[in-house]
Amino acid sequence: MFLQKKQYESSGSLSKLAWRRLLKDKLAVGSMGMIAVAVVISVLGYLITPDQSPYANQQYLELTTKKPGFSVAMLMVRKNEAAQKSSIFHTLLYGKTNDYTLIPFSRYHFCGANIVVEEFTGSANYKGLEKTFSLADVVFPVSISRSGIRVVGNRLTFYDVDNRLQSQSISELQQTIVQKNIIQKRFLLGTDRYGRDVLSQLMIGTRVSLSVGFISVFISLVIGILLGALAGFFRGWIDNLIIWFINVVWSIPTLLLVIAITFALGKGFWQVFIAVGLTMWVEVARVVRGQMMSLREKEFVEAGKALGFRNFRIIFRHILPNVMGPVIVISAANFASAILIEAGLSFLGIGVQPPMPSWGTMLKENYAYIILHYAYLALLPGIAIMLMVLAFMLIGNGLRDALDIKTVDVKKHN
Repeated sequence: MFLQKKQYESSGSLSKLAWRRLLKDKLAVGSMGMIAVAVVISVLGYLITPDQSPYANQQYLELTTKKPGFSVAMLMVRKNEAAQKSSIFHTLLYGKTNDYTLIPFSRYHFCGANIVVEEFTGSANYKGLEKTFSLADVVFPVSISRSGIRVVGNRLTFYDVDNRLQSQSISELQQTIVQKNIIQKRFLLGTDRYGRDVLSQLMIGTRVSLSVGFISVFISLVIGILLGALAGFFRGWIDNLIIWFINVVWSIPTLLLVIAITFALGKGFWQVFIAVGLTMWVEVARVVRGQMMSLREKEFVEAGKALGFRNFRIIFRHILPNVMGPVIVISAANFASAILIEAGLSFLGIGVQPPMPSWGTMLKENYAYIILHYAYLALLPGIAIMLMVLAFMLIGNGLRDALDIKTVDVKKHN
């Protein structure tokens, strides 16, 4: 016995053994890597998206439903307003407004103090409208309340939005436009029917899905652990009351209950968190109650009572740490369910509201393209939902096996 105990202690604690067993599960490790990538994308947000505008909602109506890998030349025309400064933290959370208006074009040429661009049509058989811009108006924020832009010899004079007089050479302005204001923009996953970048929409949609899952699971854990612990430990009328409440909530279909709560709280981003979280605590409460009823009769609980510890100390500091294994497994499954429920609500139009991107909203907007040549517009968010749900389910299975200490190989200790 002493030798077995010594060998067992040398192998590490139960948490270390569980972690080692989890790392041996290749599917679980791969799922953790996928979720880690999704978390990084969600945290960095607009800092890494091709479209950094708020909600990734920059629309180019000339570029609707373009195939993945599509690229087009664009002219960056400076807006006639002061530059909007935003910190990295603000950009990370909310994006930033572009100081330029981007105009897709097929060809351009300079005409004196102006640049003439032909709007992009996507077809060689149809010529786009020509638009003329002053060179100074392309490069600088010109004040529209002063005397305007004047040509003096080979120079342009004008007032900027800060009422400062500027004088620029026409040749220098042309060179600046060619080098800095004419860009080639590529859409790696194409554009949707509004001309928005699909990749940016998917990346910001990752933030929405993970946020809904995390906050909803947190709400369900707080409610489920509290009610389950009270019911399992105190028993009696408290247990009967909580069990009655659990059975009432359990008897209502989850999606219908979420829809009812959503209608009561209103449509929106935060309302989805609360609605999903308030429907996922039941299973947590049932598991915690069952584990609590089993552990409350153990010797360490009786020892705590004999030492005069308060009930709440025994519950939260001695019993609950021994219950967290099954709760963690349930939380992984609930995380996947929360992502599915949020996508379903957004698809029905009662979840996250436009212009905020969501995988469910993208499915709603593009499901009609499945029978056309643009099925990828609906398949991409569908695949994203499937992969994320599958990753959390595989992690849940891996955690279930790793935390099951009864299956530890005892042959090493014999």
